[in-house]
Amino acid sequence: MTARLLVAVVTACLVFPAGASWAHRIDEYLQATLLSLTTDHLAATVRLIPGALVSASVIAAIDRNGDGVLSADEKRDYAQHVLDVVSIRIDDDRVEPRLISWRFPEPSEMLEGMGEITIAYDAALPHGPGMRTLTLTAGNSGFPSVYLVNVVMPQDQTIHILAQKRDETQSFYELDYRQDSVPLSPGSPEGGRRWSDGSAFPALFRLGMQHIAEGTDHILFLLALLLPAPVLAAGARWGGPAPVRQSVANIVGIVTAFTLGHSLTLGLAAMSFVRVPERPIEVLIALSILVSAIHALRPLFPGREHVIAGFFGLIHGLAFATTLDRLGLGWWDRLAGILAFNLGIETMQMLIVGLTLPSLLLMSRTRLYPGVCIVGGLFAGCAASGWIVERLLDVQIPVDTIVNGVARQAPWIAVSLFVTSLLCRALFRSEDSSLDCASRAYDDALNTKQPGCGDVRLSRDTTARRLAKLVRLNTVRIPPSRSG
Repeated sequence: MTARLLVAVVTACLVFPAGASWAHRIDEYLQATLLSLTTDHLAATVRLIPGALVSASVIAAIDRNGDGVLSADEKRDYAQHVLDVVSIRIDDDRVEPRLISWRFPEPSEMLEGMGEITIAYDAALPHGPGMRTLTLTAGNSGFPSVYLVNVVMPQDQTIHILAQKRDETQSFYELDYRQDSVPLSPGSPEGGRRWSDGSAFPALFRLGMQHIAEGTDHILFLLALLLPAPVLAAGARWGGPAPVRQSVANIVGIVTAFTLGHSLTLGLAAMSFVRVPERPIEVLIALSILVSAIHALRPLFPGREHVIAGFFGLIHGLAFATTLDRLGLGWWDRLAGILAFNLGIETMQMLIVGLTLPSLLLMSRTRLYPGVCIVGGLFAGCAASGWIVERLLDVQIPVDTIVNGVARQAPWIAVSLFVTSLLCRALFRSEDSSLDCASRAYDDALNTKQPGCGDVRLSRDTTARRLAKLVRLNTVRIPPSRSG
């Protein structure tokens, strides 16, 4: 009943406020750029859509003489100005864009917020094979702007997209791609020779690390499953801390099982032995997060977390494989790429777990840890419910925006949790030591000084109250009453 109520509440909280958050505001200048790569050529199309509240200022910037008519020269000059504030680089070399065409709507359309300016340009790219990075930086348009940048899948079989990176506003865009001298057919030994020279391995290793760093759903599943790992189940709730050795063994078991699971399906899917549609996989990944979130709130499968991690790891591995599948790699490239990509995934995964482990172990031995599990479980459950709705019904909910916003603060959150766990551990250890002294004083003699405890001389009522508190916290047991 509790689990069903939780799902209903978090789903409602995410669905109802979603409408206004994704609407295009009328006071922004939308600038959407679509890139296309060929062997030695970059083609780009820029769509500029001024919102109704900024359209008059945009028209004024185009119509320099203020006669209310956009002349051919004014249109061309404005289109060139848009290109002049754009910076394009291939590795460390600046590339100059060349204006190809432009189209402007009537001023009346722009005033209604409906007009769209279209500008096309191209640029020369370096010849020859190699690994390259293209960066596109949008300049200041002088208006409140929203940027979108993407690249189409290359038709040229010698071009392979490896990774895309953007900043929060997408005014900075980075594209990693590989160019071959000739198209490589599956099983071609050229791929093996190119991997042996070390040119492709680092790129796909970085891609694996980036996939985990940006794939917040994968990390959220793992962290939610790790939350209850350092504590023991007590019936239908989580109780006190497990021994340190058992806690570490639980965490290592979960991470290892998840690694084995996703490595298996990553290899099978990347080599085309397994084919599963992408949409069901994304829904199942969100479901895995929801299951682990509920488990963090109340025990569903205590002691069997590694089994669940391994099972859902199989699902997550299929999602990892779609990234390699989009790169259009040949057989040799896939074989070596699985190793490089998976090593990148494991490196980032172990880095995150390594940073989290000390805080989990320390905090689990304080009275604040149940609250940490509740907050973490609710957050993961809300995110998972939103993703399930979003991926099943194909609706836009700002789950990624919220989760990515939290993820950007992850270093500060990790440091804060670690410092808090140290402080709480020291505070509660001192209090528990005092209470332990009181219990021994009560057990032996009410007004007898206890070795190592200082001068503990407590009244019967005070001692009884403190012992009652210890019993409620499950930290001490009252011995059977003695006769006489």
